[in-house]
Amino acid sequence: MLGFIWFIIMGGVIGWLASLMMKRDAAMGTVANIIVGIVGSFIGNSMLGFVTGGGTIGAWPPDWSGVLGALLGAVILLGIVNLIRRGRLR
Repeated sequence: MLGFIWFIIMGGVIGWLASLMMKRDAAMGTVANIIVGIVGSFIGNSMLGFVTGGGTIGAWPPDWSGVLGALLGAVILLGIVNLIRRGRLR
């Protein structure tokens, strides 16, 4: 149960950091940050899984390769959403 709570918290932090990097912080709420962080975790760690063996964001102590993969995936996800909604990466 504690791993699930940590997974949600890390998903929110990663989604928030990705929204800051993509300049979408004012447009997103807490729930959207959590969703972006969790979906980004799956995207990023799936892509990096071929190189580093993957990682997790719900582990304690944190698996830093998983956290970086999740952040990369969240930024990619927000870039795709921006392309679809606005026609540019921003």
